[in-house]
Amino acid sequence: MSQDIRSGTAAAALLAAGTPVRDAVAVADPRAWLALDQGARRPDLRGWDDLTHWERVVPLPADLSLLDEPRLALALCHRDGRTREAALGPAARHAGLLPLVVVRCADWAAPVRERAREVLGERLGPADAETLAPLILLLARRDRGRFAADLLSGLLRAGPRGPLTGLLSHPALPVRRFAHRLAVEEKLLSPGELALAAHREPDAVVQRLCADAVLACLAAGGADPDDTIGLLLTARGAAVRAAGVTALRRAGAPERAAEFLGDRSAVVRACARYVVRQHGGDPAARYRERCGAPTVLTPGAGLASGVGLTPGTVLGLAECGDRADAEVLWPLVRHPDARVRSRAVAGLRMLDADDVRLLWPLLDDPAPGVVREVVASVLPSAEAVPAPWLAERVGAGRPAHVRLAAFRLLVRRGGDLRRGALLALRDDPDPELRTRAAQVAEL
Repeated sequence: MSQDIRSGTAAAALLAAGTPVRDAVAVADPRAWLALDQGARRPDLRGWDDLTHWERVVPLPADLSLLDEPRLALALCHRDGRTREAALGPAARHAGLLPLVVVRCADWAAPVRERAREVLGERLGPADAETLAPLILLLARRDRGRFAADLLSGLLRAGPRGPLTGLLSHPALPVRRFAHRLAVEEKLLSPGELALAAHREPDAVVQRLCADAVLACLAAGGADPDDTIGLLLTARGAAVRAAGVTALRRAGAPERAAEFLGDRSAVVRACARYVVRQHGGDPAARYRERCGAPTVLTPGAGLASGVGLTPGTVLGLAECGDRADAEVLWPLVRHPDARVRSRAVAGLRMLDADDVRLLWPLLDDPAPGVVREVVASVLPSAEAVPAPWLAERVGAGRPAHVRLAAFRLLVRRGGDLRRGALLALRDDPDPELRTRAAQVAEL
């Protein structure tokens, strides 16, 4: 018996004892209602027949309207479809049972399903949206489960905006997606509100939905660029920033796209390059200028950095440059900023200019991110790295990331040093190295 059904069976026992619904069921959890629906019909395996425990304790009267709310909830989950159908009328008088009416709208028995839909159509109002939306959307995934979702959509489209506003910030992600789609379709949010939602919303689906709606408004001339583009450009989501960069051209400010050539996201960099080219600029030339700028010490920062140089700038040059640009990237493998060094190594690999003879000494780099990129470049030509040098770096006393990198290269090389490393690492105090060595030894 699954944990959900166990919890539903326990809730049914509480209801049979007269416990109020709000105390017997986790009413805010849509899965709790589904668990009750299943658990209330599950026979008590400790009993001597196929009846549930509550059916033996609480016999149902012929007139179900005589039942109180807890027992009526059980009747709505009864194994007999005629009982479920008969319970729907009395249940309409109890607001706390409306979630079970929603469940019955997807009932496998047609008479129950049709009666439940009648009751829900009469009883459901916009004020119920916030509490019932999670359950309604969960049931919408089932066969016969779309009715309640379509009913809710119709009410929200036709009713006041207030209930929908609550759903836009609902803690449940499916509810927020549903509400934003509805708001976009019905044009219920202004371009500024859409841009703010794209800026704030953590979900990438909602971000893209709202950002695309803002672009459509800008294209139609129905949005003020000053109220929208700034929010898009400063959003955390890469797709939203990319939409903002794309909008710069239409807004008559394509020169601002150059600011995003070094963005941390590849899709934003690509959009920035497109806008710069459309404006007659040369993205590669801008990248070369920034990557080749002299290194300047920033007072008090404790780190030297190139003027205008970001890790994204380094990758951007590799993305749109050619092999000749390797001359610009090679000096950056010694840059004081570890993020720049790692992107420089990755960029050289993208340009197919990663000379193993020059890269393998960087396996001693103090930054794990740099060493990972070096290994990715050196691994196909691991035999070019001096084996004794690698064996020395597998030994204890070296940083963990250096030991792991050297071990990976030794394994690729094979031979006696590989076998020696596997033997030496069987009892190594580093759990990752010990596990890696055991996995390789089994092959």
